Amino acid sequence: MKVIILLGDGMSDELYSELGNKSPLQAASTPNMDFMARHGQVGLAHTVPKGLPPGSDVANLSVFGYDPRNCYTGRSPLEAVSMGVALGPDDVAFRMNLVTLKAHGSSIYMQDFSAGHISTEEARELVKSLQQELGSAEIEFHAGVGYRHLMVWRGGKDGMQGTPPHDITGKAILEHLPRGDGADMLINIMNHSQMVLHHHPINKKRTDQELLPANSIWLWGHGKTPKIAPYKEKFGLSGAVISAVDLIKGIGICAGLDIINVEGATGYIDTNYLGKAQAALAALEEHDFVYVHVEAPDEASHAGRMDHKLQAIEDFDRQVVGTVLEGIKKFGEYAILCTPDHPTPVKLMTHTSDPVPFIIYRGGTGAGNGAASYDEAQARSTGLALEGHALMKELLA
Repeated sequence: MKVIILLGDGMSDELYSELGNKSPLQAASTPNMDFMARHGQVGLAHTVPKGLPPGSDVANLSVFGYDPRNCYTGRSPLEAVSMGVALGPDDVAFRMNLVTLKAHGSSIYMQDFSAGHISTEEARELVKSLQQELGSAEIEFHAGVGYRHLMVWRGGKDGMQGTPPHDITGKAILEHLPRGDGADMLINIMNHSQMVLHHHPINKKRTDQELLPANSIWLWGHGKTPKIAPYKEKFGLSGAVISAVDLIKGIGICAGLDIINVEGATGYIDTNYLGKAQAALAALEEHDFVYVHVEAPDEASHAGRMDHKLQAIEDFDRQVVGTVLEGIKKFGEYAILCTPDHPTPVKLMTHTSDPVPFIIYRGGTGAGNGAASYDEAQARSTGLALEGHALMKELLA
């Protein structure tokens, strides 16, 4: 049997009066997901266990089939694995966003958590300068993709707390700075980064082009190396992961899965949806399992762009779900899980820990479990509810 997970990051949402009291999933045109919903199992999955943060790290670990309560150590160690950065047992990894801060009155605000979605090429030059100016035997800066990068504190502290920058867009940063044991070190590095970045030629060029400068770093999502059982051992499957995001690739590497990079996969609304779907079908020729992650709906929500979120959902349905739904038939027996990882309401511009609607479709046109379409309300109406880490077992049942 061939098994595939199609994950639209942050697709789930709330109701909006401007959408006729509908959610984005209800308002968007999603004929392929609606078809699977009518002929498959639809329900709600609790992907964020109580007491854990509603991040993509926790939620995607759940969808992969791991209980985050047993293996979650933080976001950045998973990104470090994807980037090929080795961590010792006492080393601490931090997600490092390139951000745009803006002064207003006596306060400094988070203007943009992505520095205007700075390009990977520009960002690499900035991170290179940070390493040259601030790097040491203790502190390392590693370039990632777009605005998402990595800082490693060798033999560092990990008892502090941090705030995701996308949670504080438009807010004063003072009360959201790192706190706890080791926080002073992080704040000092963030302050010094502003001096390095302020006069950098990349930022001068961006300012001249009326683009947002990456005038600071923001450190968060820290942790040490996690222990994750290989997929072959846990589920008896060989598999692959397709994503533009280092976090998802890192989970895949820890799980012993192959990583497939798709040209034009950006993690944003302009990503190569069709290329991801085609790469997934090609991977199923050699593997039992493929995990396809599409970041675009989540990024649109973080930006507060309802128009982009609707477009991302519709593009995901048409180019990813539709392509896979047609192409997977040649394999005979198969199972598809389609789900978000967590909700990302546009009006909040951040994640919540509410359960998400899922579909498990095994082919054919038989009766499903009562859902007329794919959305939050229909998923709730079926009465089917699962823990997130149980989705994979249900998919394989």
